[in-house]
Amino acid sequence: MIRWLLLLLFCTAAQAHQSSEAYLSYRVDGAEVEQRLDIALRDLDRDLALDADGDGQLSWGEVRARWPDIERLAAEGLRFTADGAACRALDRAPPQLDEHSDGTHAVLVGHWRCAAAVHELQIDYRLFAATDAGHRGLARLVGAAGEPLLLVPGAGPQRLGTESRGFAGFVAEGMAHIASGLDHVLFLVTLLLVAVWRRDGAGWAPRAGARGAFAETLRLVTAFTVAHSITLGLAAGGVIAPPSRWVESLIALTVLLAALDNLRPFVPGPRWSMVAVFGLVHGVGFAGPLKDLGLRGHELVLPLLGFNLGVELGQLAVVALLLPLALLLRARAAYRRWIVPGGSSAIAALATLWLAERSLALNLLP
Repeated sequence: MIRWLLLLLFCTAAQAHQSSEAYLSYRVDGAEVEQRLDIALRDLDRDLALDADGDGQLSWGEVRARWPDIERLAAEGLRFTADGAACRALDRAPPQLDEHSDGTHAVLVGHWRCAAAVHELQIDYRLFAATDAGHRGLARLVGAAGEPLLLVPGAGPQRLGTESRGFAGFVAEGMAHIASGLDHVLFLVTLLLVAVWRRDGAGWAPRAGARGAFAETLRLVTAFTVAHSITLGLAAGGVIAPPSRWVESLIALTVLLAALDNLRPFVPGPRWSMVAVFGLVHGVGFAGPLKDLGLRGHELVLPLLGFNLGVELGQLAVVALLLPLALLLRARAAYRRWIVPGGSSAIAALATLWLAERSLALNLLP
């Protein structure tokens, strides 16, 4: 967290200068190392003048024609050793591009063989040190959860351990994701507020006993869990990859609709069916941290199970905190007149702001 605050302060001090970042990932398999470096085309164009026709737009042909120069710049600006010893370069992948939130990047992938099984990488990062004082690199190890390593050009070698996080670490990561995901938490809160009630025509009425409330909560949580587990697995494995802006906008919409349904029921059918549909959207949103790990095939199984278990434990914690209180208050006038309408209205208002921000790329909330 401190690294990110320093980066934010640096970028603020740079005033009009646009943040410049390169993304670096390492995959270690015994003595084999795969390195992937994503460099923004705008940074490469500044140093290498890739825009041959000067029209202000970079074509694939212009980038591909200068690929040897791009590889040479990357080789001069980035070197690594394994446990203090140099590794032997094996091959390089064909030229390719990829999109990040800050624009199009050139992707350089290479493979190395080291003298022995790798325990630690020492990264000497000097990319754009002479031409962009604000540039930074973000390095991570494939399969290791947590924040990337912030690389400052010219700061000297920095260490990146190659021990991946175990099952318990991914469980903790899933719980942390729920704790930090206010939209997911408020969706659950919205459901639980009226789980202690039953539909009564166009409104709600308190359930006679706790058994009915527990049964309804079980149906809702089960529907949400099954639905989001399906799309979490598909999205984390790369089977589906909808734009994050759409996903985040739809998550905000699910919170809004659930809150409005609290105020005046309008969703047809049993509520668990609505929750199952909405859970499919939330599952894609849950997949972000796992997708960032860059895992493939069987590598994803254990992290996926651990992360999903952590998400479920986080959900159960919300249920354990809120449901007993809702049961206690379900027949009180204050709960019917103030707590549910007031809480649902506040959640609906916040979800509306989220929806506007995410769908229209606005900045309405601090």
